[in-house]
Amino acid sequence: MQWGIRRCLGLLTVIGALGLVSTNAQEREEKQGDAAKPATVIIKIVSDAKLTIDKEATYQTGSTRKFNTPPLKPGVRYYYDAVAVWEPNNYTKITRKRRIYVEAGKQVEVDLTKEDPNIKDDIVVRYVPTPMPVVEAMLKLADVKEGDVVYDLGCGDGRIPITAVAKFKAKRGVGVDIDPERIKDSNENAKKEKVEHLVEFRQEDVLKIKDLNDASVVTLYMGDDLNRQLRPTLEKLKPGSRIVSHRFLIGDWKPDRTEELEVNGVKFKLHLWVIKGQ
Repeated sequence: MQWGIRRCLGLLTVIGALGLVSTNAQEREEKQGDAAKPATVIIKIVSDAKLTIDKEATYQTGSTRKFNTPPLKPGVRYYYDAVAVWEPNNYTKITRKRRIYVEAGKQVEVDLTKEDPNIKDDIVVRYVPTPMPVVEAMLKLADVKEGDVVYDLGCGDGRIPITAVAKFKAKRGVGVDIDPERIKDSNENAKKEKVEHLVEFRQEDVLKIKDLNDASVVTLYMGDDLNRQLRPTLEKLKPGSRIVSHRFLIGDWKPDRTEELEVNGVKFKLHLWVIKGQ
């Protein structure tokens, strides 16, 4: 597939002192017979991802997609902005961005199956409530007791922090969620249970949390990709802290224990990590 000449000239930026290449300038070069050549871009991508280039949809499918640019002026470096969007499960949407640099006559390969550490993915998780029997099983697996401070990242309606203080006698519960409606629900539920003085709910992006210094227990139900990005923060928890994730793992970090339970004929898997001493 060849990217359109109009898009190349209208939206493609030249890096360096030359500034923008105008349509008329390109046309004059072509008429004068300059040796303009296309570049080839091969993109590795999640097979069912939607891909846009400079905000325009592409229509290739599969895990490897090949594109040709219009003829480009030799010796000039151009770039395209690529955006891949896919859903690894029925409630997580991942958006991954990459700037692709090209030069006339050259081939470049780009791997969009791997995250660029300098460009964080945008991950949106649709709210799916954890059944109450699973909530209690998570807190039991974490051995929540008096004195614990329980953080639930992606807290939804606040049921895990509320249950932690109301039933398991945790010292304090903290819920973090990016959705203001979920924070509103959490605060209302805390008032109903008369534990609002023991819990705190923060509207915040969990990936922007600087630290969890006061946490002794962290619970998760957000997806493999978010869990993996949270690992550097979770590994800094104080020794003896426990992490419990409903369903999803944390990259290649092996759980200390995995349990399975069944609720109304549906099986649920829970994973436990315990932070070791230094």
